Amino acid sequence: MGSIVSRLWGAFSPPKVEKSSDAIRFGVLGAAGIAPMALIIPAKSHPEVIVQAVAARNHDRATAFAKKHGIPEVKNSYEEILADPNIDAVLVPLPNGLHFEWAVKALRAGKHVLLEKPSVSNSTEASTLFSLPELSAPNAPVLLEAAHNRFHPSWLLFRSLITPSDVVHVSTDSMIPWWATSKDDIHFNYAIAGGSMMAMGCYSFAALRAVFGAEPEECVEASTNSYTDGIHDKCDWDFRTKWRFPNGGVGEATSTLRGPTVWKPSHVQVTMRQLPVLDKGLPSGQEKLRKRQVTLHGYIQAIAWHRIDVRDEFEIKGKEDGKVVKKWTESKSHKAYSFKEAGGEFEGLPGEDWWMSYRYQLEQFVDRVKGRKTKFWVDHEDSVRNMEMVDMAYEKSGLGPRPSSKFKAN
Repeated sequence: MGSIVSRLWGAFSPPKVEKSSDAIRFGVLGAAGIAPMALIIPAKSHPEVIVQAVAARNHDRATAFAKKHGIPEVKNSYEEILADPNIDAVLVPLPNGLHFEWAVKALRAGKHVLLEKPSVSNSTEASTLFSLPELSAPNAPVLLEAAHNRFHPSWLLFRSLITPSDVVHVSTDSMIPWWATSKDDIHFNYAIAGGSMMAMGCYSFAALRAVFGAEPEECVEASTNSYTDGIHDKCDWDFRTKWRFPNGGVGEATSTLRGPTVWKPSHVQVTMRQLPVLDKGLPSGQEKLRKRQVTLHGYIQAIAWHRIDVRDEFEIKGKEDGKVVKKWTESKSHKAYSFKEAGGEFEGLPGEDWWMSYRYQLEQFVDRVKGRKTKFWVDHEDSVRNMEMVDMAYEKSGLGPRPSSKFKAN
């Protein structure tokens, strides 16, 4: 328990560091609740990041937000942030339905963009955004969908224990307790692309795609519970989906924004096919086989708690008659709050056990902006493909993809 408390204290009250003279100055578009975790807190321990300004639709709210979080400037509008030559990058933590407009405007203003997930409202917007000519121009601004959990050492160690071509089944589950959401939250406003598959499905579906190393061929099932009244109409509060992947594998994903009172960690469980394992000590007429199951508990917010369980089922059988001579199971558990703890190929990469996934993400974002090599990234095609999967699920559910914003990029 002491290590958990110490780690979380470090994550939310990180040591402040001296800022470099060429630090990246961020503007925050909106006084959003996610902004402190996504950027403001992680920036405190990064010597090359300064959160310089914030703007919100309500100026008083922006002022209070700036005072609370130690942000030097309060701008009168989002446009004023984009027009400021001293601002190098922006965080876009706005409601989903506003992501497309303000990401486009920021990129065209020459700003690097850290874009809250899901990147946009649907795959049509994603295709347009991630293929903007500004992104392929010389000295192009950096655009990253903030899929923060995919930068944490636990996720990367988990993936290293899996061979995608051998995966036959993947299941993911996540939840938000009922008391942590409200029907009046932006999650349940259809016009601004609300819904649980937008809020949580982007995590689940990205996990399925990454583990299989492929795109789904079909959404076989997609059931939801959703609201049917007013601005909440067609907004799902939970979902259950089933997918068919190219290698014959099956992926399943469930989540809810109205879960039980007691929070439980998210998980991804992977089952791989039985395969022969080299064992030179066996007689020539026998072979050793292994079937592996790998489970990552806490794949979304790994800083709070996580564990990677590896369960290997072994058999020794005759090659000719297939008779099983021996069966046994070996189990191991791993944790990786830092790359040092992950070990192996990851050892030596920067990080502390109190870094949350957002801090690991910020490290890579800054490296990309500074022209340094990035070890891990969410590329533009990945973001487009993930929104295509979200759309597939909404189509299958009967609710339909979320509507595009009225803003036109062309």
